[in-house]
Amino acid sequence: GMNIPFDIVKGKGPIIFDPLRTQEDVDRVREFVPEESVPYVGNALTILRKEVDNKAAVLGFVGAPFTLASYVVEGGSSKHFSKIKRLAFSDPKVLHALLQKFATSMANYVKYQADHGAQAVQIFDSWATELSPVDFEEFSLPYLKQIVDSVKSTHPNLPIILYASGSGGLLERLPLTGVDVVSLDWTVDMA
Repeated sequence: GMNIPFDIVKGKGPIIFDPLRTQEDVDRVREFVPEESVPYVGNALTILRKEVDNKAAVLGFVGAPFTLASYVVEGGSSKHFSKIKRLAFSDPKVLHALLQKFATSMANYVKYQADHGAQAVQIFDSWATELSPVDFEEFSLPYLKQIVDSVKSTHPNLPIILYASGSGGLLERLPLTGVDVVSLDWTVDMA
């Protein structure tokens, strides 16, 4: 839906055929329009909401800008995230342009899911913890905050959840995004 051809390979996850690394690559990325690209998501949420009849919550989810950027710059999953880190520190303007496109698109996708029956939406920033706390403040936090602010302007009562794998080192920064709930994984002491 954003002009980024990919496939999901069993055991490997997403594979990006032409990883994005230049401004020209980012310029080819289109804004995500859920009604056109994934109308079945809206249909499924609407059907599910009717089926559960408020006996359970219907959750939606989206990828966070930095996590999505990590996949498309790395070409898929990564152990060291060297390509996205190289881009972040050698040509940050390119990465910021990509992150902005993802932030705008994911805000619209959250709204679309809410309009079709999602009663809460979780943002997955699975790879945010590959950033140091200071780098998180530059390359993830502003874009997460932008999504939350945009959604809250039109859907003020929609609970938004943020999940970042292994987030102990970022725990005090995650609420700065404005989310309603910070989801913890096994690496964080609940107390």
